[in-house]
Amino acid sequence: MISSHINQPALNRIRAVIERLAALVPKPRVNLTRYHGVLAPNHRWRGLVTPAKRGKGVKPIADMKVRSTAECHAAMTWAQRLKRVFNIDIEVCSHCGGSVRVIACIEDEDIIDRILAHLREKEQNIPTLPLLVPPTRASPGALPLFAGKGAR
Repeated sequence: MISSHINQPALNRIRAVIERLAALVPKPRVNLTRYHGVLAPNHRWRGLVTPAKRGKGVKPIADMKVRSTAECHAAMTWAQRLKRVFNIDIEVCSHCGGSVRVIACIEDEDIIDRILAHLREKEQNIPTLPLLVPPTRASPGALPLFAGKGAR
């Protein structure tokens, strides 16, 4: 609520500005750029005019050496994007350096929650091992410098 000490014409100007600003905010999940003609996503000639060569009816090039940089960039997998953006390489084992292959991509929230809950429970049930520390010794100041027969 706007305070009552503002006069009515000023209040109307403020509302008008807010209405104009609200009209500029796009609806959620709507593309801000729409393409028509040969640049439209489903046009049969789109692959012939775009740098990535993607579109309906375009056969993908299998040989990576023949592909341009735009074509390689457009066909990146999510694992390649993780490596490029966050420097996380999920295709290499962190322990042995061997090759790792993605066998599943879990996106269902309920299943993810169940897996994480199981891992937390498993982590809590691990018995703690005693610390492998050598037995403590007396501090150097507590022992005489020359211990033996002639020590005082």
